[in-house]
Amino acid sequence: MESTADKIKFTEFIRSTSLNLGFDKVGFSKAGSIGENGRNLKIWLEKGYQGTMNWMEERSKERTDIRNYFPGAKSVVSLAINYFHGEAKGEMKLSNYAWGDDYHKVIKNKLFELLSETKNQWPEIHGVVCVDTSPVMEKVWAQKSGIGWIGKHTNLITRDLGSWVFLGELILDCDLDYDSTFEEDLCGSCTACIDACPTDAIVDDYLLDANKCISYLTIEHRGNLPEEMEDQLNGWIYGCDICQEVCPWNIKFGKISKEKSFAPREKISNMKRDDWALFTKDDYIELFKNSAVKRAKYRGLKRNIQLNTDTEFPKS
Repeated sequence: MESTADKIKFTEFIRSTSLNLGFDKVGFSKAGSIGENGRNLKIWLEKGYQGTMNWMEERSKERTDIRNYFPGAKSVVSLAINYFHGEAKGEMKLSNYAWGDDYHKVIKNKLFELLSETKNQWPEIHGVVCVDTSPVMEKVWAQKSGIGWIGKHTNLITRDLGSWVFLGELILDCDLDYDSTFEEDLCGSCTACIDACPTDAIVDDYLLDANKCISYLTIEHRGNLPEEMEDQLNGWIYGCDICQEVCPWNIKFGKISKEKSFAPREKISNMKRDDWALFTKDDYIELFKNSAVKRAKYRGLKRNIQLNTDTEFPKS
């Protein structure tokens, strides 16, 4: 950018285009090291709290300095979109974010459109789009961009949408007009999320042990669960929303998302306990086409259903 006025104009173009594409919040920060957050990541990894998510350590250098991921990066555009469609109901529950279409595809398409619109105006700009599969500390960058703060349950919380938000990033090789970091910790003395977690996975304020987390166990953990966790799923077969459901910010500010792609699929909403107990691989392929639930694979979902129903699963 040639001048401060140009930077402001460019930044406001990205902001307005992002909102027009359906994002609810957007913020801007200078690319670089994440500082103290990088040291916290190192301690978390040393404690083994990542479980079997080995990629967290393998690409930690990229996570701690975004320029190691995208050399030439100067700015990070952080974006948030509300996905809330009500609390999970019934004996067999899937996390709210998995009721509709795969958010990775939905957000990535919006980000590529944002990058395309940006390059139409400024062809010399280069950028990279990121969702949570990229080695980027997206919650840290969202806080640096002024979108919200990282709560005691380790999710990002916003003032007006709570923590029911997906995050994405656009990394650019140009300077922008940056927002101020969100400095306040508005969790205060509240410990609702810590108190409500049935497996004590939030081992301290702002510290999560994935090995005990129902969301991690039902999605990322492959093979049999540790014996002591087999009866701890509390009806969840994919993900877990407990720490978010009890958060006062979500109770007060949670609102139904305008994004139709995240709306519950009728067949999922109508599934009863007995339907899940008879769930076949063909059912899985049909029900979860273009869904984030594919992350757990049929074998993982089958395991979770079995542990929650205590019934023999049909052969398929």
